[in-house]
Amino acid sequence: MSVIATQGPDTRRWHWLPATGSWKYHALLLGLGILVLGPLGGVTASYMNFSLGFFVGGQVLAGILGSTVTFGYGAEGKHGANYVQTAAASVASMSAMGVLIQAMVWMGLPQPPTWQLILYMLCIGMFGVGVGMLYTPMLVDRMQLTYPSGFAVANILRALTDPVLLRQSVGKLGSGIAAGIVGGIAASKVALLGTIELSTSTFGAGMLVGARIGIPAITSGLIFWALVPFFVSIGWLAKGEPFRKIAFLIALGLILGAAIIDVALVLQGALARMRGAAKPEVAQAEWQRVNTRRLALWVAAWGAGVVATGHFVLGQPVGFLAFAVALVFVFAMVNGISYGISDSNPISSAFVVSVVLMAALGLKSPVVGLMAGMVLLVATSVACDMQQDRSTGWRLGTNRVLQFRYQVAGVLMGAIMAVAFAKIFMTAYPVLLLDQTVMKASEQPAEWSAAMTYKVVGVLRSLTDDKPYQRTAIWIGVAIGFAIQLARKAIKERPAWKRFAASGRTGFAADFAIDALLLPSPYALSFGGFVNLHTSLWFGGGGVVSSAVNSLAKARPGSGEKALPEDMSTTSLVGGGLIAGDSLAALGLGIAGLAATVLG
Repeated sequence: MSVIATQGPDTRRWHWLPATGSWKYHALLLGLGILVLGPLGGVTASYMNFSLGFFVGGQVLAGILGSTVTFGYGAEGKHGANYVQTAAASVASMSAMGVLIQAMVWMGLPQPPTWQLILYMLCIGMFGVGVGMLYTPMLVDRMQLTYPSGFAVANILRALTDPVLLRQSVGKLGSGIAAGIVGGIAASKVALLGTIELSTSTFGAGMLVGARIGIPAITSGLIFWALVPFFVSIGWLAKGEPFRKIAFLIALGLILGAAIIDVALVLQGALARMRGAAKPEVAQAEWQRVNTRRLALWVAAWGAGVVATGHFVLGQPVGFLAFAVALVFVFAMVNGISYGISDSNPISSAFVVSVVLMAALGLKSPVVGLMAGMVLLVATSVACDMQQDRSTGWRLGTNRVLQFRYQVAGVLMGAIMAVAFAKIFMTAYPVLLLDQTVMKASEQPAEWSAAMTYKVVGVLRSLTDDKPYQRTAIWIGVAIGFAIQLARKAIKERPAWKRFAASGRTGFAADFAIDALLLPSPYALSFGGFVNLHTSLWFGGGGVVSSAVNSLAKARPGSGEKALPEDMSTTSLVGGGLIAGDSLAALGLGIAGLAATVLG
């Protein structure tokens, strides 16, 4: 893979800084990413996953903190800050995977030696990096998915490293960050806000994607909520269980069904170009280029490494390991689309579905299920992070090969940190060793709910009780998603419809009705199946507000935003600020909670 030495002219404000592109420059950024910001984000992500069962991605936090160092490089500092956040976020997301070791403890499974766990997670992470990059041309370049957090990072980096953009956007970005911090803290301290599940980051993500995505998210959430009595009556849910316990399977099917259409069209276009029946694609810019052959070899080598390590080092059967590796290619795309549209990466759902499918193939061993499912959980997380980072780079024009290498370094450190943080937390807090799946409600620890571990262990314990209706739910989702996406393509891809949609208010209203109400994107509809109803309402509400504000702005155009790039609108800056502020609040609360537990 070729390397571009510099991203542009020397724009350093302080000439004592290492020259852009030099080995000292990359050493500075890499050290900051994997030795400072990465572990900081890692301890926060680990704490959140052990205490809550989810974690805030490190991209936004690392982007803000990294830009304070790269500010000295002027406008070109946005690329350096992007490299820093790429490495740091990889460390953080890998660190959160230590809950898989907690799952081993809960189930009474023997823990492999530390070096074996690190080696296995490293192989999985490196495989995930390659698969994520493999799908970048389709999801980022061709489909141009939003990736809300990646969008927010791009705006933040541009604003914080360019004085002109900073002057234009500081008020909007700053107000969003302030509101996000206040909302994030208040949601955890004020009972009423906790009851309505206020999430400023979710509202901010909705502001980035707009009403065409937000309204379908609300619609699907309401539909799944209304179907609870029906699901209970047919035995798909027990009374009192949340609808998403079954809805997430249907939601995954929706994405997969729509993706079948989209992938088929991509393959059709590629075949047409091979036959010379279509014009060749526009040549890629230098910063976008990667060596596809080397990338394919990387994916193949690390995929084989996952199977070899799992079999020869950990003693797991080759068949299920190979099946898990194959499933990564599916879920890296399915979850990547979900992440790109709604900022939601349902990695635990990928784990659950993989175990369900392996159970259908005869899997009975929880040990094998955990080790094979770990491939899905870790690789899908890393692959989707890769895609989101490339979406940030796509907006900034950051060299992809260098970003790839920074992420590889982050995954290497993250594999070590995942095991280290798991050992540290479980040693410091023995309550984490207790299996909550067999506890009564009154016995559940208040501060360490570990929801992801609970879900993982729960599905592994169900291996002795196969549930065919779970597979039925997936296929229903596939059929619905396929049908909707086929109808959307039949209508919206017609030249006559495109002309009508662009003809004026009537066409715009009709096109909006198709997207938001009549035939909404299955990708957008899926959001309501992965989260609870309040989250869908906050996400959709943000989308409605954003579209309303932008529509009013178009009706009354002003001169205030002419100096800003087209995608740095008021709503995108405020929405990105809300995500950043909520992330900062989570970081502060996580560190404060950990410190209080230690000191207490």
